[in-house]
This record gives sequence, C-alpha cells and structure tokens, in this order.
Amino acid sequence: MGFWKNLFSSSDSTPSSQMMEEYEGYTPEGNDSTSPAARKPISSGRVFFSTERDIDLYELEELCNAVGWSRRPLRKVKKAIQYSFLVVSMWQMRGSQRRLIGFARATSDHAFNATLWDVVVHPDFQSKGLGKALMKFIIKKLRSDDISNITLFADPQVVDFYRNLGFVPDPEGIKGMFWYPD
Repeated sequence: MGFWKNLFSSSDSTPSSQMMEEYEGYTPEGNDSTSPAARKPISSGRVFFSTERDIDLYELEELCNAVGWSRRPLRKVKKAIQYSFLVVSMWQMRGSQRRLIGFARATSDHAFNATLWDVVVHPDFQSKGLGKALMKFIIKKLRSDDISNITLFADPQVVDFYRNLGFVPDPEGIKGMFWYPD
C-alpha cells in the first residue's frame, strides 16, 4: 500500500491556513503522566486542527489501523466524510511535513442535534491531552453552529475519557435502540 499511498497522497502539502487552527497547549515532550504512552518520547512539531474535508483516505486508514479499528471500504469512508456536518482532523506539523494524528466527525440535523463519530488519536499521541483538545475543538465548533445536544457512542474502555469531558450516560435512562440487517 505504500506505493499507492505515495502515488495518491498529498500529505506533504499544507491545507489552506484559513482551515487550520494551531493548538497552543501541545508540548512535544508530553506531560507528567506516568502512563507508558505519556512517557514515550515523540518528535517535536506543532499541532494544528483542520476542518478541511479533503483528507487522504489511505492516511486516515493508517491512523485507524494504528488504534486497532477494523478496515472499512474506502468508498464508504469517503461518503461518510462527504455527508458529515463537521469533519475535524488533527495534524502534527514538522517543517513542511504533516502527519495525521487525530480525526473526528459529526453528523447533524443542522439545528438541535449532532452525533460524534470516528474519534481517533494515534497511540503515539494519546495521554498527552490531544484527545481532550480534539474533543473540545469539535464541541466548540458545534456550539458555534448553535448545536446544543451532542451525543456519541463509546466503547467501554473509553467511557471514562468522555465522562471526564462532561458526557453523561442518558440521564433519562432511555436505552438506545439499533436495527441491523439480517
């Protein structure tokens, strides 16, 4: 896949500056946490958020693969991004090189509700406050569009992460319902 990624990738180019916002709270050395991920040194650089939708799908697939997500058909991922209300990507910039290190998207009714999907941060950048920063960024963007009800689905191992950001289980105790094809 490396050949195809290089052939179709635009990862060396920088998105337009109007679409990027620097995250000032990032320190490349990590933080004082004792978790193994936080102690792992990472290379220097700056971190930016972008709402640009033109994302290299192979690079996104590599990011999702790094956290152990199952592969999804790229045509469907492209369609999901295309029809999302908001797409946020997080980039590490080192000189003119950029690296996709985080991603999230939201669907919405454009008035009251939004649901977050595909929130992911590369393992090398976890436990450094960047997942929290990504979530705060996407929530801020949704709130600026007057979206007041933000929901998400969380795997059991990340429930506490979202709880620490103010998300609560359904306060009325209503259980979600799902329909799946046979």
